[in-house]
Amino acid sequence: GCAYFYLSKLLDDSVIISVLNAITVRHLRWGFPNCFNRFRKLGYQWIYKCVYRVYCELKLNLWVMGRIRIPLRIPEKLSVRNKLGVCWSMDFMRDSSRNQCRFRTFNVIDDFNREGLGIDFAVSLLAGRVTRYLDNLAEYHGYPLTIRIVNGPEFTGKTFIDWAKSHGITMGYIQLGSPYQDGYVERFNRICRTEVLDLYFFLIIWNRQGR
Repeated sequence: GCAYFYLSKLLDDSVIISVLNAITVRHLRWGFPNCFNRFRKLGYQWIYKCVYRVYCELKLNLWVMGRIRIPLRIPEKLSVRNKLGVCWSMDFMRDSSRNQCRFRTFNVIDDFNREGLGIDFAVSLLAGRVTRYLDNLAEYHGYPLTIRIVNGPEFTGKTFIDWAKSHGITMGYIQLGSPYQDGYVERFNRICRTEVLDLYFFLIIWNRQGR
């Protein structure tokens, strides 16, 4: 007698690999759903599971932070400014270069339109450098009426307080453990983290202005 059996076909994934690599290189923050939609719009007809298998084998999956349990609270709504220059929000972030040299960034935004006014970065960002950088921003944007800041040593020391008083700036400190009160710049920090710091390697930190 004779027997019949199914012989599986080995799929050639080279086309899928090249297309996925091209999509993810151009759109670094796209997850699989967006990549697959673009894959289909380009005219390729492979099924979802087949493309997802190759996507996982290439280790293109984006890391997703798990849900954080937040304690019960009643956050206050952030005040909405009616024009530019009324209030600036500012905060610090940390990262490291490819040779493990740690550095900080100083992010400044205008609360009215959430515009990023500037980002300074250095290995050390002391109060003197912070005030000099704000003076540089003020040459173009003018000094704000109010600044929204955290209770860090750079903002609570005599150098920064005297600088704010000399320019008639009111300081609005947020409460300890309440980052939602600084929500505008926290949102900006998240975008800066996901779209810049997490996507690129920094080879060297050039401290142009010093301390």
